[in-house]
Amino acid sequence: MPSQLAAPPSSAVTRQQTASMVKPGGICSAAGYWKAVCGIIDNHRMLYFTRLILFLFCLMVLVESRKLKQRRWTGQLEMPKPSHLYKKNLDVTKIRTGKPQPLLRVDDHDFTMRPAFGGPAIPVGVDVQVESLDSISEVDMDFTMTLYLRHYWKDERLAFSSTSNKSMTFDGRLVKKIWVPDVFFVHSKRSFIHDTTTDNIMLRVFPDGHVLYSMRITVTAMCNMDFSHFPLDSQTCSLELESYAYTDEDLMLYWKNGDESLKTDEKISLSQFLIQKFHTTSRLAFYSSTGWYNRLYINFTLRRHIFFFLLQTYFPATLMVMLSWVSFWIDRRAVPARVSLGITTVLTMSTIITGVNASMPRVSYIKAVDIYLWVSFVFVFLSVLEYAAVNYLTTVQERKERKLQEKAGEVFPGMCEMPQSRTMMLDGSYGESEANSLAGYPRNHILTEEERQDKIVVHLALSNESNSSRKKGLLKGQMGLRIFQNTHAIDKYSRLIFPASFIFFNLIYWSVFS
Repeated sequence: MPSQLAAPPSSAVTRQQTASMVKPGGICSAAGYWKAVCGIIDNHRMLYFTRLILFLFCLMVLVESRKLKQRRWTGQLEMPKPSHLYKKNLDVTKIRTGKPQPLLRVDDHDFTMRPAFGGPAIPVGVDVQVESLDSISEVDMDFTMTLYLRHYWKDERLAFSSTSNKSMTFDGRLVKKIWVPDVFFVHSKRSFIHDTTTDNIMLRVFPDGHVLYSMRITVTAMCNMDFSHFPLDSQTCSLELESYAYTDEDLMLYWKNGDESLKTDEKISLSQFLIQKFHTTSRLAFYSSTGWYNRLYINFTLRRHIFFFLLQTYFPATLMVMLSWVSFWIDRRAVPARVSLGITTVLTMSTIITGVNASMPRVSYIKAVDIYLWVSFVFVFLSVLEYAAVNYLTTVQERKERKLQEKAGEVFPGMCEMPQSRTMMLDGSYGESEANSLAGYPRNHILTEEERQDKIVVHLALSNESNSSRKKGLLKGQMGLRIFQNTHAIDKYSRLIFPASFIFFNLIYWSVFS
């Protein structure tokens, strides 16, 4: 039995205790012996586990210290662990041990050459979304537009393997490393890519090599306008896109979805124009030195709002013309009133014409507004000339009356001493009944010799006037002479002729230019 026991511990004290325990009649029995052995074994196990725990703790401290040193040198910050609610995605950008494998093999190809260099022309689809139409300038003949310009093409050099078949999106930094179409705006004066807060450029690459290239641009381009119907005009402007270096043999520009390739914001509005429609076209452009190029057109038609010009130009000009007609109702002897009114209307029309032309380009043809303003100016000027004619004919008539009075004074002495109020020669405002009554004298009045002579003169003058009026009534060709000799008739006919002529002109003008 004792020979079959396990080897005793190496300690000398333990051996002696064990020997004393196994002697016959010792202080402990067999059960006591096994308890002692188990206690010794338990003590050794506790010592072993304690050493193992200390070793693992030291190992963990060493590993953590190395990680901390690595973070300090690489500058990496400890990121918070993602929540258990979200699924953890595989970080494909993480650098593996060994040689790194980039997602896009940009450094393996020469991107200074177009895709499929030496082969057929690469098709590049284009679509545009107009964000705003900022301004239209008639003086500079240009317009400013902000738009999103997008290109679509396929470059197999950018293809990559992907299990999910999802695209990758990059910013403008990758654009400088790969090939992109060199599209520019024809007839542009100024253009720039927005760079707040970063360059507004987006590049999206698909696993099969298809590329979407988008950028936000503001461009100011030339627009050839025709002002022959201004301000009742409609203008058509175009924004033209073309490749600068690649001819149609290397690059084929086309609208990706036809007319649907052009999108506009519904909130686009202008103060002076109404946007009627946007549409797209395309054609080939030829340069004698380089060849044929594909050119895309963004066409939009604008119609001008007329209400502003009605208030600022047409209504004031019409009122000035009507104001000039007031002089026809003023007495012809009120020279200061009629002259000042005519000069004021002429100067006001000149100011209106100058103000309109100051805001317009200096074109070599006549505009519709010029026709209206200058015809209105002619009407105002003719009203001034009308009073000049009335004043002149009145002066001539007075001279003839004085000469006739002088001749009558020579034939009948004392004729010149007759009061002016009783002279009725060449005045059509008196009838024969009034002349027979000696210009209002009662019939029972006793006439003196001098009054008899006056009566004879009156009868002679009236008889001569009645005979001449009968002759003029018979001769239709002399009707105009009678009108011009009677200064009241000129104003009377002007009150009808001027408004009727101006209304007729307005009917023709608005029917032609509307």
